[in-house]
Amino acid sequence: MNNYSTTTLTMIRNFDVASERVFDAWLNPELMRKWFFTLEGTNQVAQNNPQVGGTWEIIDQRDGKDYRAIGEYLEIDLSKKLVFTFKMPQFSDTEDTITVVLKSLELGCEMTFSQEIIVPHEENWTPTDIEKALGEYHDGSEHGWNLMFMGLKQLVETGRVSYTG
Repeated sequence: MNNYSTTTLTMIRNFDVASERVFDAWLNPELMRKWFFTLEGTNQVAQNNPQVGGTWEIIDQRDGKDYRAIGEYLEIDLSKKLVFTFKMPQFSDTEDTITVVLKSLELGCEMTFSQEIIVPHEENWTPTDIEKALGEYHDGSEHGWNLMFMGLKQLVETGRVSYTG
């Protein structure tokens, strides 16, 4: 794919638990199914092989339709750093790269999340169209991760996720 641009989304979140607990929520399928791109009640599949070169898959059912997210682990440094790819094949051939870095704090830990988002160009796009798409992809991704990170925080700090609305 030659005709694309990228934008990077970076988010920082603090948790009132040890980094090991947050790291585990990224890799343990039983925890992933409660927050990562899915909810326990709508999750159809949550599986992974958490080793470099291993893959992960989440299938969430929304309004009777399955949404599939897949990826491959590129780097795993236990309780410190995780790098993996993120792809939704039903929407695009693009594959984003996500990096999660955890740092222990005096009380709890800090998570720095970065996603390199690939934005494919449509035919005849102008520079203005490209800038608009980059903003939309960035803001849409940020909104989705904000919701997921609220669930992640609840899960690791209380053991459960409850959504209202």
